Amino acid sequence: MQNSRLLSSGCPVTTDWLKRTAAGIAELHPYIPGKPIIELERELGLVDTIKLASNENPLGPSPLAWAAIQKVAGEVHLYPDDSGHSLRNKLAERCAVAPGAITLGAGSSDVIDMVARVFLEPGVNAVYSEHSFAMYQIYTQACGAAAKVAPPLPVDHPHMPYGHDLDAMAALIDNDTRVVFIANPNNPTGTWLSKSEVAAFLQSVPSDVVVVLDEAYTEYVTEEEFPNGIDWLADYPNLIVTRTFSKMYGLAGLRIGYGISSPELASVIQRVRHPFNANLVALAAAEAVLDDDAYVTQGREVNQQGMAQLMTAFDAMGLVYMPSVANFLTVDLKREAAPVNDGLLSQGIITRPIANYNLHNHLRISIGTELQNSRFITALEQELSS
Repeated sequence: MQNSRLLSSGCPVTTDWLKRTAAGIAELHPYIPGKPIIELERELGLVDTIKLASNENPLGPSPLAWAAIQKVAGEVHLYPDDSGHSLRNKLAERCAVAPGAITLGAGSSDVIDMVARVFLEPGVNAVYSEHSFAMYQIYTQACGAAAKVAPPLPVDHPHMPYGHDLDAMAALIDNDTRVVFIANPNNPTGTWLSKSEVAAFLQSVPSDVVVVLDEAYTEYVTEEEFPNGIDWLADYPNLIVTRTFSKMYGLAGLRIGYGISSPELASVIQRVRHPFNANLVALAAAEAVLDDDAYVTQGREVNQQGMAQLMTAFDAMGLVYMPSVANFLTVDLKREAAPVNDGLLSQGIITRPIANYNLHNHLRISIGTELQNSRFITALEQELSS
């Protein structure tokens, strides 16, 4: 006999589900993604919309990835290899680590979520910087852990305004800290940390605190002093480096990413991995795109050209933007960004207002093709002059 709770009238009692949730859930707000093209066109009756909101690769998928997708499309009725054996081995060879050091995820955010679920709970804390990837806060709070948020470097910092202040982050680590999240380059600011800065920070962190070095945009960076987190894995068993196929590799819609750590740390993290979290098509496409060096080179060149195009336009408009080595620029409009964003949407251009990062006057602009960037620049000039 089924249990049910009814009013005397026979109607079901309305339950306040937020009061039934685990610690931290009631105060959470969902992640806000960039508006999909299809949604905007449906709402406003637009065509030929461009999306510069989610840091996607404007080139479309790699030809090698596309061929791999077509090859396995007829097998989607079958479960994938849950171990991701072939992709893990290929990544291990490229990263010069053991296959057991690789943790696959549905995007790198899935791996970060695994770390949070393994190490965070009520009574402990995580440390991260203000204006860094929103999911750090969401994963921390969802686990019931406390967040210790370091202020960023000041706006007038000569080299890296809004960047991670690693000294401030190190000062927040205490006996209850279990995880530190660092995004390099950082989203949504595009700022970055040098080899010497990260090396000094890792040396200062207690060995029983996990450091997540989120390198989702690393393939775009050309700075000589930018670090490769994998180089530190042998010296820091508490380090996990996360990367993704969603950005440079053009597979955002397939959701595939990975973490690299010591095999011992990986084996603990994988205890909470969902079965078949890397789908069959994503595994095949990711393995294929790793061989497409020409695609990556083209993506980097298009990004550098587009970055210069936007910076030149912002300079001409008298707008200040944050220094970025990723595939986006965050610009201060000197006014509330939401109305400007609404105007851009009416012109069929999707960008990313970031008031949820407490940056109410800023838009984050993904680098597009030359034509897409030009359309955005023209539209922005119109909105700012109206």
